[in-house]
Amino acid sequence: MRLSTRIALAVGATVPVLVLATGWLLLRLVAADLHDQQDAHLRERAATVAKDARGLLRASAADRSAAVEQARQRRLFTSALDVGIRLIGPDETFTGGPQPDAGAPLPASAPVPVTLRADGHSWRILSTRVTGGRPGARGTLWLFASDTAADTQLRLVRRRAVSVALLAAPLSGLLAWGVAARASRPLRRLQRRASGLDPRSSPARLDHTPTRIAEVDDLAHTLGTVLARYDEQAARTAEALATARSFASAASHELRTPLMSMQTNLEILAGHPELAGADRDEVLLDLRREHARLLGLLVMLRDLGRGDLVEADAFGPVDLADVVEASTAEQRRRHPRALLSGRCAPGLRVHGWEPGLRSVVDNLLVNALVHGHGDGHGDGGGRPAQVEVSLRASDTDVLLVVDDQGPGIPPELRAQVFERFRRRPDSPGSGLGLTLVAQQIALHRGRIRILDRPAGPGTRIEVTLPIADGAADEGNTLPLHRNWMIAAAHRPQEFHKDDS
Repeated sequence: MRLSTRIALAVGATVPVLVLATGWLLLRLVAADLHDQQDAHLRERAATVAKDARGLLRASAADRSAAVEQARQRRLFTSALDVGIRLIGPDETFTGGPQPDAGAPLPASAPVPVTLRADGHSWRILSTRVTGGRPGARGTLWLFASDTAADTQLRLVRRRAVSVALLAAPLSGLLAWGVAARASRPLRRLQRRASGLDPRSSPARLDHTPTRIAEVDDLAHTLGTVLARYDEQAARTAEALATARSFASAASHELRTPLMSMQTNLEILAGHPELAGADRDEVLLDLRREHARLLGLLVMLRDLGRGDLVEADAFGPVDLADVVEASTAEQRRRHPRALLSGRCAPGLRVHGWEPGLRSVVDNLLVNALVHGHGDGHGDGGGRPAQVEVSLRASDTDVLLVVDDQGPGIPPELRAQVFERFRRRPDSPGSGLGLTLVAQQIALHRGRIRILDRPAGPGTRIEVTLPIADGAADEGNTLPLHRNWMIAAAHRPQEFHKDDS
C-alpha cells in the first residue's frame, strides 16, 4: 500500500472522529446555553408571580368568595405568561399553563432548575416556597417550562454534526491523498533512482539533489552511507579473501624449508639410533632452531593478517610509554645478557591499536637485540648486544628511537629491509618482523626512518606517531588498501618511510 493511500485512510478515519468529538462538545455547550436561558426565564417568572401566588394563598386561607379567588387565579396565570404554574396550598392546588400531568412524580423540591421527563416530554422545573402572611397561607410554587424547543435545536445540531462527519470522511481522505501524493514525489523519485542501483554489477551510485525535505534528504544520505559501507566492506571482503590465499601461499612456500630441514634431522635420528654425544646434540639443537623459526614465522604471518583486517573501531587512546616499558621489561627477561636501557617520558598518548603498537616495539627491540652487536653472535655467546630505546614528544608527534651498536645497514638496502621475507642469511628470524613494523606504522599514519647511530657504528630507527588529539582522532579512518600479506616479496609496501 502506498504511503499516500495510508495517509488518506488515516486522515479519512481521523477527521470524522474529530468532527464527532467536536460536535459532541458543541452539543453539550448548546444544551448548557439553552438550559441557562430557560433557567433564567424560570427565575424571572418565579420572582414576578410570587406576589400573585401569595395573594391567592391568602384569599384561599381567608375563605374569600369564589369570584375573588378566581380573579386572583387569573392574575397569577396571566403574569406567568408561557410558563406553567402549579401552586400547592394547604387545602387545594391551583394549576395553569403547560405542565406535566398531575400524576407525574415531582421531586421533593427544586430550588435550582432541574430536568423532568414525563410522558415522553422533557421539562425544566423550578420550585419556591411561598408564604401568604397569615396562618395557613403557606404553599409551594412550581414553575414548568417545556424543553421541546431545546430538544429540537439539539437534535438539529446532532444531525448536522453527524452529516459533517460523514461528509468529511471522503473529502478529507481525497484531499489528504492528493496532498500526500504531491508531497511524496521526491520520495518516489529517490525510490526509482535507488531501485536502479545494483552494487554487484555497476559502480554507479545514488545521485541525489537536495529537496529541502528533511526526511527525504536524510534517507538519501543514509542510502549513500549504506552503499559506501557496502563498497568498503566488499573491498575488505575481497582483501580478506586475497589475504587468506596469500597466507596459504606464503605459508606453504616459507614453511617448506624449515619443515624439510626438520624432516631431514628426524630421519637422521630415526636412521641412526646409535647416534649419541655431540652429534645427537647438534641434530637436536638444529631441530629446536627450526622449530622456533617455524613458530615465529606462523606468529608473524598471523599478526600480518590481523593488521590487514583490523577495523577502525579497534583504535583508541593508548599510553605509548606504558607499551614501551612493558616491552622493554619482557625483552630484558628474554635476553638477560643484553644491555637494554630506556628513557621514556610519561603520559605520551597516541590514537592507536594497542596490540599493533606492542608488536611494533617488540619487533624493533628484538631486531636490535639480534643484530645490535658486532660479532654476529648476539647475546648467545659473543659480545652482548647493547640497545638504547627512548620515547619523547616532538611538537605534535611522539618520537620512538631505538639505537643498536651493530654493523649498521647500508643506505641502499634500507628500503629493502621492510619487504616481506627479507632477512640476512645468518638471521634466525622470519624476515617479517620489520614488515610487521612498517604495516603498523602505516595503519597508525606514522613515519619510520633508518639512520646511522650518531655516536658510533650501529643503526638508529626512528618512529614518529601523531599525539592523540581527542575528537580529531575519532574521525581518522584506516587506509582502505592494505596489502602487506598480499604484496609480493620483491614489491615495495604502501607506507611512509624515509631512506636517509
